[in-house]
Amino acid sequence: MLDAVTWLFVPATRPDRFVKAAGAGADVVIVDLEDAVPAASKAGARENLRANWPFGPDVAVRINARTSPEHDADMALCRELGPAAVVLPKTECAEDVTTTARRAGCPVVALVETARGLLGLGEICSAEGVARLAFGSIDLALDLGVTADAALDHARSDLVRWSVASGLPAPIDGVTPSITDTAVAAREARRAKEWGFGGKLCIHPAQLPVVGAAMRPRSEEIAWARRVVEADKRAGGAAVSLDGAMIDRPVVEQARRLLGSAE
Repeated sequence: MLDAVTWLFVPATRPDRFVKAAGAGADVVIVDLEDAVPAASKAGARENLRANWPFGPDVAVRINARTSPEHDADMALCRELGPAAVVLPKTECAEDVTTTARRAGCPVVALVETARGLLGLGEICSAEGVARLAFGSIDLALDLGVTADAALDHARSDLVRWSVASGLPAPIDGVTPSITDTAVAAREARRAKEWGFGGKLCIHPAQLPVVGAAMRPRSEEIAWARRVVEADKRAGGAAVSLDGAMIDRPVVEQARRLLGSAE
């Protein structure tokens, strides 16, 4: 579950959507107790989740940050229900992860969405209980005071770099706000894949098929990978030319990883 590609948010204030979300085709459904829930509705949102649990096999819960007065109640609920994971907003240090994992009793998807979170990536990735990183691109842009999306490219690279170095699954890209133009979600998913992300947060069921398709290997990529592996076998592991390009060990390994992803 924790190497899933599509992660669909559903507000905890809308229990009528829980089952629909579970059947929408997402790899994981995230019930949101944080941004999608007004302060006055937090307690009711937790009761909605408790009353309708379980409603799907792969369900995570986005809780409120450790600095929130709602955090303790969220932890108690997760300990009671046992979701597949909790998504922790505003993750900034190892203690955020370890304390949450221990109190919730499940793995933590660390949502990195502040400058402090970026600076703490090393300890976050090595913290006990961390399962994967997720990119809170919108909140990070707000925290940094930037409006150009390209200003977040270094942060994207940092999440991928630290995930790889720490042996974690490829990180999960942030949301695409547009729900009417799915081409935008597809384009951003393709970019995320090229940057090294392995999944994407989604806010509407319409985004799921285009995000999934964009992040899966394309047919021409699979065909290329198969030809590379076959050429490597014929060459007995020695460097060989294919289509005018040299194929050596890193290229062969890339092809094998792509085929493994396709499978």
